[in-house]
Amino acid sequence: MIKNENEEFALPNHDQVIYSLRLYITGMTPNCRKAVENIKTICDTYLLQNYELEIIDMYQEPELAMQNQIIASPTLLRMRPLPVKKLMGNLSDINKVLAALDLKI
Repeated sequence: MIKNENEEFALPNHDQVIYSLRLYITGMTPNCRKAVENIKTICDTYLLQNYELEIIDMYQEPELAMQNQIIASPTLLRMRPLPVKKLMGNLSDINKVLAALDLKI
């Protein structure tokens, strides 16, 4: 268990799990900017060094969005560990994001 600001949560197999995340955005709209800020904060707080975060602008790389069937932004994909999970929105609901990442608080 890791303790952070009066919350306890567990990383499954902490030493072995590397989370691979992709955040799809459409430019730096206020909603997308907030999603970027939120996911960076969540990763730095809860995943520590155990993550890779890729931010993909759908305007600049539409083929990646099409490959992953992304039709709205911002959308977060957890690519690893499997199975792939998808979460849409500005990621301000930390409990939903942690649930999508399979972190227990």
